[in-house]
Amino acid sequence: MGCCNRRCGLIAGAVFGAAVAILGGVLIPLGNSVIQGTVEKEAVIEPGTTAYDNWVSTGGDVYRQFWFFDVKNPQEVLQHGANPVVLEKGPYTYRTRYLPKENVTHNANQTVSYLLPQGAIFEPSMSVGPEEDKVTCLNLAVAGAYSLVPKVLHPALERLIKSSNSSLFQYRTVKEMLWGYTDPMLKSLVGLFAPYNGTYDGYYTVFNGKEDISKVGIIDRWRGERNLRFWNDKYCDMINGTDASSFAPFVDKKKPLYFFSSDICRSVSASFEESMDLKGIEVYRYTLLPSTLASPTVNPDNKCFCRDPKTTKNCTLAGVLDISSCQDGRPIYISLPHFLHGSPYLREAILGLNPSEEHHHTFLDVEPTTGFTLQFAKRIQVNMMYGPSNVITVLKKVKDYTIFPLVWLNETAALDDETAEMFKRELISRIQMLEIIQQALLGTGVAIFVLCLIFYCVVRRRNNEAKLV
Repeated sequence: MGCCNRRCGLIAGAVFGAAVAILGGVLIPLGNSVIQGTVEKEAVIEPGTTAYDNWVSTGGDVYRQFWFFDVKNPQEVLQHGANPVVLEKGPYTYRTRYLPKENVTHNANQTVSYLLPQGAIFEPSMSVGPEEDKVTCLNLAVAGAYSLVPKVLHPALERLIKSSNSSLFQYRTVKEMLWGYTDPMLKSLVGLFAPYNGTYDGYYTVFNGKEDISKVGIIDRWRGERNLRFWNDKYCDMINGTDASSFAPFVDKKKPLYFFSSDICRSVSASFEESMDLKGIEVYRYTLLPSTLASPTVNPDNKCFCRDPKTTKNCTLAGVLDISSCQDGRPIYISLPHFLHGSPYLREAILGLNPSEEHHHTFLDVEPTTGFTLQFAKRIQVNMMYGPSNVITVLKKVKDYTIFPLVWLNETAALDDETAEMFKRELISRIQMLEIIQQALLGTGVAIFVLCLIFYCVVRRRNNEAKLV
């Protein structure tokens, strides 16, 4: 009777262990389904969700750091045609993106529209000096007029340059160069980012993700249009992806992430590089590929971005993007800092450049479950073009078309400790707790089942041996 009770008890224990193991196994897909449903619900851009609260507000601090290229030999360039020698000077840091989205409108077609206010506040503690620091830099008015004014009118431009006592280079404060000054030749406001404060980026219209979570944050329209009007090409004028602040949840690292940047007037993609730990949170680091600004001879997709064969070496020049078509004709070229991934010609024409993959590449750190970008660094260099002239005195010694670096910026946001702890508490810890419960139930159930099965076999064997005796 006692042996029977032991065997029955062990069988019951094995059944119980199996049931516990099965429960743990069932909880894995069930738990994953619960997590997925919760994340997808909270990722929708509508009032009351976590995504909306973060999306409509300013979020974490975003800074723009500027490094200027200070010209050390302006007279040698003007008088003897020497290659410009530059020395990087910076950073001069400004806090940006501190204003919440405005004119937020929820549309009937599962989209939401908004304006993105622009502003910049100087941060002395994060800068090498005050905004009143001066740099010797390219004269924006002279370089701009050289490209915009037809050659037949260059004699008139020469008289205007001389009468205003202007030259190819000028000595200006950081504040003037960034945010504007009244140019003596043009008698109007000139600046790299003028006007900026009090202006807006947009109007943006993005999908809210309620109907299809895979489309959340994807830009449907920018400035009321589904396509750009800068490149005169269907492919190059496409608006792809989000604004890079977030992506659809459950990111697949095998697929690139697409985003649109109004700063460079085009869409780009970033590819997975590595998994990283960011304050205890696993993130996927995505970076721009060198092919993004490759010449059309290397990346044929870039053919429609080549605007002027004459200034781009018959479209063989790599590393620069002519965005004059979205800058009212101004000869602005965008590149990575110090012409990273650019043709050697660019660095040979300007001495003092030192491109570094570590310091000059663009990256996004994306939390894969939510698709939120928790940290990023967008690094862009602003350049202007000037060339030789037989008429304009300050350009007579120039030997070839030159794409001259003015400033490079690092727009960055880093995850602060408070937000990291909140993120881990609200999401990561809950997922980890569910996984622990799943594994504990599965492991305990299997252990009980195996032990009960072993003891059952031992008891049954001993019982059989006793009967034989």
